[in-house]
Order: sequence, then C-alpha cells, then structure tokens
Amino acid sequence: MSLSPKERLLNVLHNKKVDRPPVICTGGMMNAAIVDVMTHTGRTLPEAHFEADLMAGLSRDVQEQTGFENFGIPFCMTVEAEVLGSEIDFGTLECEPKIRQEVFPSVGAVVYRDIRQMLDEGRILEVAEAGRQLAKAHSDVPVIGSLTGPISTAASIIDPMQFLRELRKDRENSHRVLTYVSDFLIAYARLLVDGGATAICIGDPTATGEILGPLAFEEYAVEYLNRVINGIHDAGVPVILHICGDLKAVKPLIPKLRADAISTDAMVNLRLLKEEYPSITTMGNVSTYLLEDGDPDKVAHTTERLVQDGVDIISPACGLSTSSSLAAINAMTGAVKERR
Repeated sequence: MSLSPKERLLNVLHNKKVDRPPVICTGGMMNAAIVDVMTHTGRTLPEAHFEADLMAGLSRDVQEQTGFENFGIPFCMTVEAEVLGSEIDFGTLECEPKIRQEVFPSVGAVVYRDIRQMLDEGRILEVAEAGRQLAKAHSDVPVIGSLTGPISTAASIIDPMQFLRELRKDRENSHRVLTYVSDFLIAYARLLVDGGATAICIGDPTATGEILGPLAFEEYAVEYLNRVINGIHDAGVPVILHICGDLKAVKPLIPKLRADAISTDAMVNLRLLKEEYPSITTMGNVSTYLLEDGDPDKVAHTTERLVQDGVDIISPACGLSTSSSLAAINAMTGAVKERR
C-alpha cells in the first residue's frame, strides 16, 4: 500500500486502513516553528505571523526540516483573540505570542459584532492565503488549519478568572458569549477550508476537566466544541481535537465529542483509552518535555512504543517549546516512517 501523506491522514480520520500511522504536528498551539528551524532557514517569527508568503514558507520549512507529514498554520493561538478585540503581545523568535490584555471584563460586557465583517480583519486573511498557497503547491501533503477552541477563545477576550467564575454565576450570558464565539470559529474555519485546508485542528487548553470539572465540561466544553465540529463537518473536512491535561475527571464524556480524532497530553495512556473506547481515533502523545530535553534515543523508543500500542496518529503531546531539539523531533518522525 503506497499512500501519500494526505491520503494516509485522511484514511485514518475516515477509519480506513493505512500502512502506518501518520506523524504530524498541527500548528496553532501545537506548532513546530522551533528556533533550530528558523535560524537555519532564515524565515522567522514574529514576522511570519503577519504575511501569508512568510507563513507559508515557514510552514514548508518546518515540514521539510522536521519530517512531519503536514503543513500546520498559523503558529500561535492569538489570531481569534486579536480579531475579537484583545491586545496581543506578538512575542519574539524564542517566545510565542500571548494575550497582553483581554478586551472585556465580564461575559455581560461583551459587544457582539458582525461575524462577516470580522473575517476581513486581523490576520485571518493572511492565514487563509497561506493555506491556499500550500494547498496549491503541494497537493499530496495535508494542510491543517488550527483553531483556538471556544472556551479558550472566550477566556482570551474576557478576564479568564472572571470568565471561569461566570460560567457558574452568569450562565445565560456565558452561553450567549460561547454561541457567538463558536459561530465566529465556524466562519473562520470555513474560510480556511475554502482555501484548501485538508483538516481542521481545534486546541482548547482551557477546556479541561481539571479546570472546568465534569459538570461544566459537559455543559460548556462538549456543547460548544460539538457546535464548532458540526459546523466544520458541514464544510466537508474532518476535525482533530486536542484536550490538555489528565482526562480522568471527564473521560466518560470524551466519546460524546464528535471529532474525528482525539489528541491528548502525555500523561494519558492512549492504549488504555482505545481499549475502553474502541470507536475513538487516538492521536499523540510524545512528551514535549522529552522533545525539549533532546535525547534522540529516548524519543525514538517512546515513539516506537506508541506505534506498537496502536495509536492511530503520532504527534507531540502538546505545544512544543521553541527550544525543542530538531534532532529529537527527527528521531520521532524517523521512528514512525521507518516502520512498515
């Protein structure tokens, strides 16, 4: 069976047979724009956050240098927050962008704008154009467009501690905010799909059982993640969902999420998760601490064990440090590709 990287990933996401797992890094909160790559190629951040040509070029650099079998865009989790009005610190070569100041103090203070208008603002069109360039030039490599999930996006435009309190104290406005944010994310995702994105990955690090607890996770995270996932499915592409942290508190709720693959942190035993819930397509979960530490032999051993455990898609367990070792990443991707 000879498959292109794009065919291999789509086959896995559609529950079809493959010769081996894909090995990918999705972009967004889980991007591989590390210092080793950028200093070698000369295309760097923060400049590549703003220009489609540079973004596409850096995504190609990452794919070529690391061996990951996809292009992932953008390289941060602040595109959505910027458009929705928050103040962004765009970081440096070694430091990723972050929220400098949320735009609203509470869920009751959110100003609701026209979503169609927002699609022409900020970096959205640059991200979509970068995806279009990559899809046009490399038809056999999947382009993954990455979104910040609805809970995390809401917590990036509202003071996060206040937002988390108001999920319980002001449920009406909390649901209103999350409906608005989710509809914006669907519109953004459809723009990426129109530009040629093969799949969409949602990273929602605030939507964990450890932060929300099982009741709020079901009421808010499951509800609005599925709203976004359904909207993306309607656009015709599969969805990968990354959930940070330990799943113990919310594990019975994971099968209710309608994503085509579930990516997890390193502390989650994906073999046991798959045994308990055979319908789940699993993704992960090579420790990012291990990749930063940089011992290629340890990385290769860990990766080989995940493949032997039947993990469907091999990927870093969460967001990579910009100081991660290129040699360690190559050991990870090489360990997958050498298996037949």
